[in-house]
Amino acid sequence: MELREDQSDEAQGLRLVRAFLALPPDKRAEVIAYVEQLVGAQDQPGQAEKASPA
Repeated sequence: MELREDQSDEAQGLRLVRAFLALPPDKRAEVIAYVEQLVGAQDQPGQAEKASPA
């Protein structure tokens, strides 16, 4: 049963990558900037609220 969950997670990850690659370059840049904000907010406790999408 764990194998099925792992495959499902892998399939979801591949769907996300495909969706990202289907975005136009300017939208990809927005996604990357947003993720970088989230990573930065994790490094600084209490900053997660500021990392909301524009």
